[in-house]
Amino acid sequence: MSAAWLGVDVGGANLKVATADGFARSEPFDLWRRHKRLGRRLAELFAEAPTHDGYAVAMTGELADCYATKAEGVRHIVAAVVEAAGGRPVRFYGADSGWRDADAAIQATRLIAAANWRALADFAAPFVGQRPGLVIDIGSTTTDIVPVVAGKAAPAGLSDTERLLAGELVYTGVARTPLCAVTPTLPYRGAECPVAAEWFATTADAWTLLAESNAADGEKPAAISRLARCVCADTEEFGAADARAAAMRVTERQTDQVAEAIESVASRLTEAPRVAVLSGDGAFLAERACRAAGFGDETECVRLAERFGKNAARCAPAFALAQLASESASL
Repeated sequence: MSAAWLGVDVGGANLKVATADGFARSEPFDLWRRHKRLGRRLAELFAEAPTHDGYAVAMTGELADCYATKAEGVRHIVAAVVEAAGGRPVRFYGADSGWRDADAAIQATRLIAAANWRALADFAAPFVGQRPGLVIDIGSTTTDIVPVVAGKAAPAGLSDTERLLAGELVYTGVARTPLCAVTPTLPYRGAECPVAAEWFATTADAWTLLAESNAADGEKPAAISRLARCVCADTEEFGAADARAAAMRVTERQTDQVAEAIESVASRLTEAPRVAVLSGDGAFLAERACRAAGFGDETECVRLAERFGKNAARCAPAFALAQLASESASL
C-alpha cells in the first residue's frame, strides 16, 4: 500500500496542510514575528491532521525579513519541518520539479525557495492536456500565472525575481495587499482623492464590501472604517456609499492588473489559451481577470474547487504536493 503524505506549504503569512483525499487546512502564521515557534506550530498542525506517513513540503516563507538571506530562510524552514516531523520521512519539492530530502534541500536552496507554485503547476498541467493553457492561482498575497505547453508547465523563470520579470508572479492578492499598492487615488464625492501610503486597509476590505470574500456581514462596518482612513477620513465623513465606490475602484484596478499579466503570459503561447485552471482564495478574481483579458467561451475554466472541494482549492499547493507525492514511485 502506498504511503499517505501530508502536503505542507510554509508561507510567510499562512501555514497550509492537505491530504490527497481532500482534507485541507489553512491558518494565519506571521512567520516574520514568530519564526522561532515555527517547528512547534507545525508539530501541532501535523498532530491535528488525518493519519499520514510522511511530509511533502514546499515553501515561500524564506523571503520573510526575519531571515538575512533566502538561503538562511530555507535552512531554518527545513530544520523546523524535520523537527516537527518527529522522525517521519520529509521530502521537499523544488522549482525544477525534483524531490529532495532535507540534506539535499539545504544544498539546493535556490531551487527549494518559493517552489510551491511549481508543485501546483505540475499537478494541474494534466487538466490542460495537449491544449495551450494557463494555471492561475490567486491567494491572499500573490498571483501565480503559469503557462502550460504540451501537457507540461512551461514557466519562463524559476525564481521569484525571474517570475516577476516574466509577469508569471504578480504581487497582488485578495486579502493582504494594501490598497495603496493597487490604486493611487480613490473616488470621493465627485473628486479623485490621493490614497494615503499607509497600511490602513487591504484588498480584503474591498472584496468584503462587494460580498466576494468569505467575510461575514458583521465585518463590513470595520471595512468601511478602514477604507475611510485611506483618504484620511473617518466614518463621520465617509459612509457606506463612499466605501462602495472605493471598493469598486480597487477591485476594478486589481482585476485589470491581473488581466494584463494574464495577457502578457498568454501572448507567449503559440495560440490563445484553451484551458485555464483556477485555484486559491482568489479564484473568483482569476475568473474575472480571464474575462477582462478577453477569454470567452472558447476557453474552458477548470475550477479546482468544483473538482476537489473549496478547502483543497484554497490550499492548492499543499493539496498538489500530497497528490504528487502519493503518485511518485521514487519517494
